[in-house]
Parts: sequence; structure tokens; C-alpha cells
Amino acid sequence: MHIKNVLAASVSVAALVASTFTAMAQTDLNALYEAAKAEGQLTTIALPHDWCGYGAVIDAFKAKYPGITVNELNPDAGSADEIEAIKANKGNTGPQAPDVIDVGLSFGPSSKADGLIQPYKVSTWDTIPDSAKDADGYWYGDYYGVLSFLVNTDLVATPPTSWADLKKPEYANAFALAGDPRAANQAISGVHAAGLATGAAAGADAGKAGLDFFAELNKAGNFVPVIGKAASVAQGTTPIVAAWDYNALAWKDGFAGNPKAEVIVPSDAVVAGVYIQAISAYAPHPNAAKLWMEYLYSDEGQLGWLAGYCHPIRFNDLAARGAIPQDLLDKLPPAEAYAKAVFPTLDEQAAAKEAITTQWDSVVGANVQ
Repeated sequence: MHIKNVLAASVSVAALVASTFTAMAQTDLNALYEAAKAEGQLTTIALPHDWCGYGAVIDAFKAKYPGITVNELNPDAGSADEIEAIKANKGNTGPQAPDVIDVGLSFGPSSKADGLIQPYKVSTWDTIPDSAKDADGYWYGDYYGVLSFLVNTDLVATPPTSWADLKKPEYANAFALAGDPRAANQAISGVHAAGLATGAAAGADAGKAGLDFFAELNKAGNFVPVIGKAASVAQGTTPIVAAWDYNALAWKDGFAGNPKAEVIVPSDAVVAGVYIQAISAYAPHPNAAKLWMEYLYSDEGQLGWLAGYCHPIRFNDLAARGAIPQDLLDKLPPAEAYAKAVFPTLDEQAAAKEAITTQWDSVVGANVQ
């Protein structure tokens, strides 16, 4: 046979195999949808609609899979609250038991060890980086961002450009964290980042240095012990808030120019954080939970997060295939702002978390509410 005919035959066989695999995958997905529809509900927790574009993602899921109601629990909960919700509802199949969780990376291994989550590998599993998933499928990264400052520039004439700047007297009664550092991963990461900015090594050392940093801010009156949100920035209660860049950018968009605001990636410590997805071991609606995961890790779901300014975990795969619309890329901060980004390891995060959550009250003494 002529070489061109051999190649053509090979291509034909490959195409047939690919189309057969796609058909099988679609059949499996259809079966999963039918099983999920029979359950009739998916219960999520801690998914604010302005976080990572989740409002649009949830709406798109419901539109794609009619017949499944999405029951949203406690949108403002932190990662620790999500874990406690699983523990508190082990024998409960009612509406207070979450099917799925979206938590900080450090909560993945501990939840697996405690038997709180179950394994499930989505169909796009191979395109999720190995470093961002449990090998057995108990948890997997969903998106990441870097800690930044959202600043109300109508009230703050000279925005801080570093963590060290926050100590300046001009920022009295101005700065807050976007969460309680005793429970919320976003706030814990903020304290860790402040510690890294002092030159401390990632982990327990930076956690302790971060506590000392916030003790100074609190003593000086620069730290406001409330959970910073878009509303508190706009109203001026906390004109400066440290939050993941995807939150800060979305909040800024929501202001529509009133107030004027800037999102600044601090120059002295650019800390990146990966969040993860997992299915509760006690999920009342396990098939709906799996279908939700399939949607989130599809191209459509990943681009939904990107539209909410979150870098989806499959970003490199999407980019390599030219699957990311240019208008989405154009809305992201310039790449150079992220040049110094560091990704603390699980061990470093765990050590920092332990130091921060157990010593915040004794070292900083600020009851964040």
C-alpha cells in the first residue's frame, strides 16, 4: 500500500477511535445526567455569586441540565465552615447536607484522611496538572489567583503598593482581610503573605511573622476587624481589602466607576493560591455532584471561571488548544504583575495555617466578624 494510503488509513482509524470514544463519553454523561435528574437536586455551599463568576456558572449549569435544582447553602462560609457542614450532616440527607465543597488546597488531604470526601475522576482528568490533584481522585484543583489589594481611590489618595506600606499612618482604620483568619483560607493566606513579605520562610515561620505583622497593624489602628467585602470597600468602612485578584477584579467591575478603585498586586510578596473541589463522602445527591464536577471541568465550565477572573486549573490546556476567547485574556492583569508569584506547598500551607489559626487570638487579639 502506498505510504499516503497507509497514513490515510491510520488517520481514519484514529478518527474512528476518537469519535467512538467521544460517543461513549457522551453516552456516559447522558446516563449520569439521567441519574442526577432522578435525584433532582444539587446542594452547594460557600459559593458567592461574585466569587469566580459562580453566579453565571450556576445559572449555566441549571440551563444545561434542567430538572436539577441547585440548593445554595451559606454563600459567605469559609473553608472550615464547609468541612464542619459535612461533619455535622453525616446522617442527614436533607437540604442542610452539602454534596460538594470548594475549599482551600490545604483542606483536601485532611478531608481525605478524615474520610469526609469520596473519589471521582472527571472525564478531563488527564488535563489537570498532577501537582494539583490527589492521585486517587479524592480532590482536584479548580482555579487559582494571587492575593491583591482592592483600593477605593476616592478615599485613598495614594494606594499601598506593598504589604509593608500598610503600616503607614495614612492607612489608619483602612485595611481589612476578606475573611476571618481563624477559619477562612483567603484570610489565612493573607496573613501568610504578609509574613512572606517580611522575608520569613514559607510555612510556620511566615505564619508567625504574619501574626506579628497584623499585631502591629492592629495596635496602630490600621487593621479593621471585619470581613472585608465589596460593599465595605465602596462604603469606606474598609477602603483597602486584601483579597484574591479574581474577587478584587470582580468587585471593581461591580462598582462601575462609583467609587473609583484599583486592584494592586503587592510588590513584596505575590502569593498564589489554588482552591480545590471535592464530593462529600455523605453526599445525598452523589450523581448530581458528579455531574456538577463534569460541568466545572469541561471547557465551558473552566471558561466560566475565567470570565470571573479565576485562572482555571486547565488554563494551559485551554490556551494550547486556542480555546480561550481573546476578550477574556484582555481582561486579565498584565502577566508581569504575576512574575514573582509563589505557590506555597501543601506542607507550607498546613504549617502556616496551624500557626495562624491557633495563635491569632493570643498574638493579634482582633475578633474578626
